[in-house]
Amino acid sequence: MSGDVTNQNPLLLLAPISKFVDFSIFSFFPQHKSSDTKMDNSGKDKEATALVAEAEKKMKSSQSFFGAMFGGSSKMEEACDMYVRAANMYKMAKNWCAAGNAFSQAARLHLQMQSKHDAATNFIDAGNAFKKADPQEAINCLNRAIEIYTDMGRFTIAAKHHITIAEIYETEMVDIDKAIAHYEQAADYYKGEESTSSANKCLLKVATYAAQLEQYPKAIEIYEQVGTHAMDSTLLKYSAKDHFFKAALCHFCVDMLNAKLAVQKYEEMFPAFSDSRECKLVKKLLDAYEEQNVDAYTDSVKEFDTISRLDQWLTTMLLRIKKTIQDEESDLR
Repeated sequence: MSGDVTNQNPLLLLAPISKFVDFSIFSFFPQHKSSDTKMDNSGKDKEATALVAEAEKKMKSSQSFFGAMFGGSSKMEEACDMYVRAANMYKMAKNWCAAGNAFSQAARLHLQMQSKHDAATNFIDAGNAFKKADPQEAINCLNRAIEIYTDMGRFTIAAKHHITIAEIYETEMVDIDKAIAHYEQAADYYKGEESTSSANKCLLKVATYAAQLEQYPKAIEIYEQVGTHAMDSTLLKYSAKDHFFKAALCHFCVDMLNAKLAVQKYEEMFPAFSDSRECKLVKKLLDAYEEQNVDAYTDSVKEFDTISRLDQWLTTMLLRIKKTIQDEESDLR
């Protein structure tokens, strides 16, 4: 019989199931992922803590009389390895301070074993972990690494880590004086290694902050030095006008006549500066200053800004100069 169910395609019997079974219930399986991850992280944390305890035992046994006689150094190496493994597990669990401490322990052990390079590497790892939780401790670890690298004569690497410390002081600690000191130290090391362009990048950071702190002579010296270096280079020639422009503005903040003489000097040194929009702006600002014309000053700045957007630093300097015109205007009244 054609109506007999047994004669129908057995696959058709399954078709109505979708009408009665809500397959969306199976979607609950992936939802376990987040709790699994949490469990996994706490598991890593416990595993790491157990490894640290094991490493400490190895350390103690290596320092005992018999331990020192029978494979003390190999036990210290094993302990180092355990600390590093524990640190990486702590990192996976996002327990940054514990990771930093474990890397620091490994570094100290490496120093005891006279493995300076490994010690420095571990101090850097510790610093990177602490950066996420304890900026001051990150700086301490990076400084330890720098001491080792300078002792080994690795000044380029030391300079790189001085920059990292400077950036922590800039962003996390907001201590600009200390940031400047570390940028200067990095520049010094780069210069010693004949890495002039890396040194100049650090010096420009110093000049930026020096000008903001109204340490104009220091900023001027750097901008002129970097500008002179740039104008002699085919690749960097274009940037020379920016450095001379910033130096001129710093001069302007000190004294209008200084700025006028500086612009003349830069034009003689670097004729291309004369045709730049930056040079033309400074000359317009000097004219406005002499005429005590705040509107002409403001219009010149606005006109420049429509083509070359002013950054925060330039805006600050230009506002400082404008304020001196306004102050002198009010004095005359």
